[in-house]
Amino acid sequence: MRERSAIEERHTWRLEDLFETDEAWEASASGVTDDLPRLEAFKGRLGESADALLEALTLRDSVSCRVGALLAYAFMRRDEQTSRTEAQALADRATALYVRTGGALSWMAPELLALDEERVRTFLDEKSDLALYRFSLEEIFRARPHVLSAPEEALMAGMGEMAQTADNVFSMLTNADMRFPVIKDEKGIEVELSEERYSRFLRSQDRRVRREAFEGILGTYRNFRNTLAASYGGSVKHDLFVSRARGYGSCLEAALDGNAIPLSVYHSTVETVRRRLDALHRYVALRKEVLAVDELHMYDLYVPLVADVDKTYDYEEALDLVRRGLRPLGDDYGALLDEGFRNRWIDVYENRGKRSGAYSWGNYGVHPYVLLNYGGTIRDVFTIAHEMGHALHRFYSDRDQPYVYSSHTIFLAEVASTTNEALLLRHLLDEAKDGRERLYLLNYSLEQIRTTLFRQTLFAEFELEVHGRAEAGEPLTPESLETLWMELNRAYYGPAVVDDLLAGEWSRIPHFYNAFYVYQYATGYASALYLSKKIVEEGLPALDRYRRFLSRGSSAPSIEILRDAGVDMTLSAPMEAAIDIFEDHLTEMEKLVAAGEHRKREGNGR
Repeated sequence: MRERSAIEERHTWRLEDLFETDEAWEASASGVTDDLPRLEAFKGRLGESADALLEALTLRDSVSCRVGALLAYAFMRRDEQTSRTEAQALADRATALYVRTGGALSWMAPELLALDEERVRTFLDEKSDLALYRFSLEEIFRARPHVLSAPEEALMAGMGEMAQTADNVFSMLTNADMRFPVIKDEKGIEVELSEERYSRFLRSQDRRVRREAFEGILGTYRNFRNTLAASYGGSVKHDLFVSRARGYGSCLEAALDGNAIPLSVYHSTVETVRRRLDALHRYVALRKEVLAVDELHMYDLYVPLVADVDKTYDYEEALDLVRRGLRPLGDDYGALLDEGFRNRWIDVYENRGKRSGAYSWGNYGVHPYVLLNYGGTIRDVFTIAHEMGHALHRFYSDRDQPYVYSSHTIFLAEVASTTNEALLLRHLLDEAKDGRERLYLLNYSLEQIRTTLFRQTLFAEFELEVHGRAEAGEPLTPESLETLWMELNRAYYGPAVVDDLLAGEWSRIPHFYNAFYVYQYATGYASALYLSKKIVEEGLPALDRYRRFLSRGSSAPSIEILRDAGVDMTLSAPMEAAIDIFEDHLTEMEKLVAAGEHRKREGNGR
């Protein structure tokens, strides 16, 4: 595992674009601290005049934007090397300032709700600069039943730092303190396991490597089962407290209401996928046939079924492949990709202590950033396309919206990223040179839908059941969580052997600390498959709709923004269409397997 100092500068992100130095960060933090009393001075004055309301909202946005930059810088510095105490301290201070700012703003929503709505609308009509806040204020009024009194809102805001405890414990335990065993790779070389290497080892053609990686990672998590269950249980209890304090009927309702997502969208996603699990069972059976194993274990689910086409790509090759795959999005989009690739928006390689996984982050007024742990696989190439989809979604929204509407909602967050993936996959399928390469890409497509649509919906079922049990007063023990996880995996993966160690797999899913987030991977992927198909087939009209989608931020209800782009997620049709694509690709793959394409060797046809 390389140290941070061994990574070339050109492969690290340039956080100086946010703050030149830590001293500049300190100066900005001091400025925010000085402005908090100014914010609180508007308490009791919002209904005084249109000018007073505009001035208060403008100052709120200024402070919130600066706090966002402080958070982004501090947390990205921490994520470079999570064991560095000075970086942890900076992130803690940023969190504390974020919570303090929330407290300083906590009175604003209750005071707005106490105003006469007609008086506020009169303000909006009489002052043009205030009119841009119309939708934002309407959203506040929509939340009226769940906003508490000013003192109660202050208490809720003050809990913000404590509310992060469970997630922080999980992050520190799994990224900084937890040590995984050493296994031997395909060449017999001893390699220390990590989360990133685990993903690669599960794709190894050597079954011994896959099994040992599976046992090493999940065996380590099992050693901490009580701690991890307590940590996750604390997160769920926080969700339950907030939902009840705000008068919601359930944790799910509380989580979805912020973006005005109907409960039917969540339930329809789960029900549609459950109804179509026969397609996933067919794929699992085909995987068992191609691998020629007596029993298909959970560590056999990720290995590519066509080994010889399992290429690796150096980073520059990967960037070029992403550029070509995303050409249907136009020259403007391509130019922005190049700007990000050239100008150190991206932190590329894994180093000791670096946060695992990948993400995009940024702040209004500064270009977005991307964290990778690039390893050279086709999956890593798709991760570049995915995270740059997030990044450019933010870029377009920041460019075309005022700060108050610049951040797109979580419900829309995965659409642009997975549209990029879908376009890249289409490009690769179009360029496939023979049946064997096409078989490999079809397998990749099936894996994308399995892991993004089916697996994330399994996660969504898990969250729904866990929160339901908490709402019913049932304890969340390691045993109960493990039993539920095993039951769901047996239902989803039918013909496969659900290994005992899989029982603790739930405990390594970081997204569970952001309740009811994961279902949006499934809805986002279904939307992306539809949008990418329309962009390729219709050209400019579909592309114009898509560009408008990228630029709208949160300036309208999420369901409406997506519907205007052409996808109505209040219906089951988009999810059904995505599973239809899965079955179409599966049928073609079954035919290629029957023809023996999977047995041929690249270059000699045998």
